[in-house]
Amino acid sequence: SDPFDGVAPEHRRVIMLDGHSDTVQALRSQWHEKLGGAVDPYDGRRPEVPLDPAALRAQLGWVPPEAEWEHLLFGRGSADQLAGVVSQVIATKILLELRDEGALRGCVVRAYATVAEEDNDGGGPRHVVRDVLPGAAADLVPDVVILTEGTGDAVKGALGIYRGQRGRMQIEVTVVGRSCHGSMPAQGLNPLEHGGAILAEAAARHARGEGMLDHLVVGRGTRTASWAVLDTPSDCAVPDRFTFRFDRRLTVGETPEQAVAEIDGLDAVAAARAAGLDVQVAVPRYTTPTWTGCPVDNEQVYPGWITPDDHPAIAAAVEAYRRVVTPFVHEPDGGARGGTLRAEPRVDTWVFSTDGVGFPVALDDATIAVPDAKRWVVSGTVRHPAMFGIGAGVEQNTHRIGEFVDTRELRHAIAVLARFPSLFAAT
Repeated sequence: SDPFDGVAPEHRRVIMLDGHSDTVQALRSQWHEKLGGAVDPYDGRRPEVPLDPAALRAQLGWVPPEAEWEHLLFGRGSADQLAGVVSQVIATKILLELRDEGALRGCVVRAYATVAEEDNDGGGPRHVVRDVLPGAAADLVPDVVILTEGTGDAVKGALGIYRGQRGRMQIEVTVVGRSCHGSMPAQGLNPLEHGGAILAEAAARHARGEGMLDHLVVGRGTRTASWAVLDTPSDCAVPDRFTFRFDRRLTVGETPEQAVAEIDGLDAVAAARAAGLDVQVAVPRYTTPTWTGCPVDNEQVYPGWITPDDHPAIAAAVEAYRRVVTPFVHEPDGGARGGTLRAEPRVDTWVFSTDGVGFPVALDDATIAVPDAKRWVVSGTVRHPAMFGIGAGVEQNTHRIGEFVDTRELRHAIAVLARFPSLFAAT
């Protein structure tokens, strides 16, 4: 903040920058195998080893022409989303250096690098909402949250301004049968075979679009099998228990209760129960402490959110892009294609989930004082600060072998983060 701007703390716009510092597993051996040892998830590009362009393109959703590869920084977490955390660090440094020029006039910028987001989206923000904001002064309560997750798209272009996302949840199915020797399967009840039938029916119904709603802004709900554990005495036995999970993406109008009921109502579930197996369908809880030992215990339900496109925060983000990005992007004749930068700002939404899921609070929660001037968004039974995202990295390249970030996007993302506060404070 600028202590000499003459603005009372309670009247300053509070801008929170959020990025997660954890990553998914590196899978180092797979990088070496699939890319011929030319790229390492920790060390990045190994120039002494030739990189096969076809091998790289086979792994990723977007790769620029080879003549532009000098701009690519490879490594696990480069696009998801350590580049975003780096952009926060550099943007705040710029803001401090330009404080005397008015870069921080009338605002407070708070930057956070969260942990445990990959497995428990919004865990960091939930801690802030639950343990920091109740009873806090106005200069702690955000007016806007900028999420620095990657906002590039392999088709629509890099560095979008994203104003929402679908929700997500985990649905856990536990099928308990009766184990026995594999030579006498009739004496057992096979949870793997019945569980496989449940998975097959769920996949078939999803392929037909049954039970999935669509929404004009954030898109269609989806479901896919994502994890499994088999408890069996040996590989020559009927197993005792089969536990698996679905990753369910929830669009507007879909509820966790409905999503669970869809699975519980499958014909294959009824058939398993009729055969004598026990089938439980439930929402699991996330209970893994953070690396500091902070206790965590929440249902694995992560609500979607949308910031209206006419909110002042979105208008300020678009204006910031036009001022610091548009003049420096020169599209080729016929327009830019693929995951390259666009001259005009693109307002869109994420396909995946972000830390934004941790900010909504119940309307009847009176523990956080939110003045009307903060213009929080009300959506159904919850409210949340205005949120949007802008970050280097293409969504279709995240969690994949050969992940990279284009450093040309990074500098433009930093510029928007540094230009936004003063524009937003003036609204």
